[in-house]
Amino acid sequence: MFDIEGSLDAQILEAPRHRPTVIFVESVDPRVVEAACHLARFVRPVFLAPEPLIRGVVAGALSHVDANRVEFALSESAFLDLDEQPELIEAFASERVQSSQEAGQKMTTREARRFVSSPALFGIAAVQQGHADIVVGGATHEPKDFFRPMVKALTRRYLPCEAGVFVLPDEHPDNIFPHNIVVFGDVGVNATMTPEMLAHVAVGTCAVARDLFPEDVLPEIRGAIVSYSHRGSDEGPSPELVRRAAELVPGTLAERVRRGSRYASIRIDAEVKMSVALSERSAMYYRVPGKGAWSGGTNVIICPNLDMGNLLYHLYATRYPTAKKFSVMFGLGFRGVDLAMDCTPEDVRLSVKAAVVRLHRFGEWRQTPKDTFFRRYRVLAVNPGSTSTKIAVYEGEQESFTTELQHSAGELAPYEGNSITEQFAFRKDVILKSLVEHDLGLADIDAVAARGGLLRPIAHGTYGVGEQMLADLRKGVMGEHASNLGALIAQELVGETGKPAFIVDPVVVDEAPERVKISGVKAIRRKVISHALNQIATARRYAEENETFYEKVNVIVAHMGGGISIGAHKKGRYIDVNNALDGEGPFTPQRSGSLPTGQLIELCFSGKHTKEELKKLNKGRGGLIDLLGTADLREVERLIKTGDADAANVFEAMAYQIAKWISSLVPAFDGERVDRILLTGGMARSQMLVDAISGLVAGLGCGVTVYPGENEMFALVKGALRVLNRKEEARDYNPEG
Repeated sequence: MFDIEGSLDAQILEAPRHRPTVIFVESVDPRVVEAACHLARFVRPVFLAPEPLIRGVVAGALSHVDANRVEFALSESAFLDLDEQPELIEAFASERVQSSQEAGQKMTTREARRFVSSPALFGIAAVQQGHADIVVGGATHEPKDFFRPMVKALTRRYLPCEAGVFVLPDEHPDNIFPHNIVVFGDVGVNATMTPEMLAHVAVGTCAVARDLFPEDVLPEIRGAIVSYSHRGSDEGPSPELVRRAAELVPGTLAERVRRGSRYASIRIDAEVKMSVALSERSAMYYRVPGKGAWSGGTNVIICPNLDMGNLLYHLYATRYPTAKKFSVMFGLGFRGVDLAMDCTPEDVRLSVKAAVVRLHRFGEWRQTPKDTFFRRYRVLAVNPGSTSTKIAVYEGEQESFTTELQHSAGELAPYEGNSITEQFAFRKDVILKSLVEHDLGLADIDAVAARGGLLRPIAHGTYGVGEQMLADLRKGVMGEHASNLGALIAQELVGETGKPAFIVDPVVVDEAPERVKISGVKAIRRKVISHALNQIATARRYAEENETFYEKVNVIVAHMGGGISIGAHKKGRYIDVNNALDGEGPFTPQRSGSLPTGQLIELCFSGKHTKEELKKLNKGRGGLIDLLGTADLREVERLIKTGDADAANVFEAMAYQIAKWISSLVPAFDGERVDRILLTGGMARSQMLVDAISGLVAGLGCGVTVYPGENEMFALVKGALRVLNRKEEARDYNPEG
């Protein structure tokens, strides 16, 4: 049986990360709530009911749904008590009065206000006016109360139609419909059919199939306009209608192909006897004039009237209760989902996901026009480097722009010999200039999130920039590093505006217990310094993609870049990691990694190297550079392909050491199961390295997920958004408290 839900999920995840806003008008129906609990990864749900009421539905009817999934979904949702939305209702009522006047009707403001105060009509109006992207209803509403008003309000260029999509179980003969996929149309809209409308329904229903099923699954979409009678016969109510519609199909299809070349794979046959389209046995005896025997292979059944469409839909739903089925509206700009009254939670999920696939992939949608229900805070992210400053502006989770501002040697010359933190005012001015170039000013920014520097050890989280933090950075209490500029620049930017400045998960995040820090030499304690920002962001991303929280997962994250840090994250705490800054751990493209202690001591006192040379070997000139003369993993792979044995041995050793360090962290979880190993950083783009590590750690039994590269700017923004959206509170920097 074709995995339709898995296919829809994969297609949605290919789209940009921004999620459409979906408003559920039947918010207290347990089927709808359960479906929404499985959709929060893909959409932003809006419930037209107070949160306590939704939680009551969960407690009373959804005890079988995983509690973590429920909490995650509700944390991603908005809840509206319509009695507390007078401004929106007034706006919707005003638009209703105006549209009534334009239609030559009379409606008072009072009547309009009462009209849009019902959840169904409120939801439709919210989509119509750009506050949400998709409205979902019909599970408990009669057609006159939801379906018809939705169609009337949201219809765009074409007359609306509805297709019923089925993925039939394996018990259905598999040689009638390829992959047992069949789409019926029109199943719920047009009671009166004209030839023009039938041609539109035929092409539109086939287009739905093309939109939803990738070409590697259905290379060709073949539709059949069915008739009650044999070709050429005048029996039955619809042959002439079908024949006239067939003449219009080529032109209608050609127009659709102009809108999207993918539709060129659609083929439509007309006046096919219904029994032939649905039965292998009948097809054996059916001949197409001028073409010979009927070849079958139809995926789309186009019905000449509503009654036939509904009959086939309900016939297959009844005959195959385990089929995956859902309806898809077309002609509404992907903005409406119509549910059957006997729908299941799975039907709701599939219907919404199908709408989202088409909205993402085939519409012109970029983001919800208005951020009424989910405010899109504009956050400036600042990531200072030694000779450049990277900045990015996001609106919510959508990137507006990212740029790296280079600082020439001449510009940095006045600060030579001074603490790097002296540069903060200069860099602030460069950032302001760049914002102006993008038509932005500080008045347009809601918050600044900067990379954290070498502070005293602190717990993970988003920290408000304060005086103690700034003082420690100016003093360089834990050392000099370009990241020390982040908080200083952020504070200088917000100034007296009252807008917040944050840092997020600096390199000094330390939540490791005492057992991690004790070494076999009393004078040496292990330090915890790592790529904390990307480590924790990667763990959070994995949790979100599994519809749960960082505080609920056990993961080992391997950040693999110029430095490699491998960390253990146990249910929301970052409990162990190698000191990547000092070269501890596996060797890397530029760092030596942990070395045999005795041999290292001998080397230090051999007289062959100065202290500075040894420090360079540890960090900067060690690892792949010392072993093979290059820090570029792509060059190493090229050497391997040419048969270079040294390169192959070094590559194998690096993969082995990374896997060995990953495996060494299993005891950090005190016997609890590790949920996943996560590979990230620039070297995670190497499929050869990923495959080697994955094979070596397979014995751990938890599997590997890869997140190539590192998105530090988005991680900074997400940290700020969690605070701005009140998902967590900003922490105070108080390392001794």
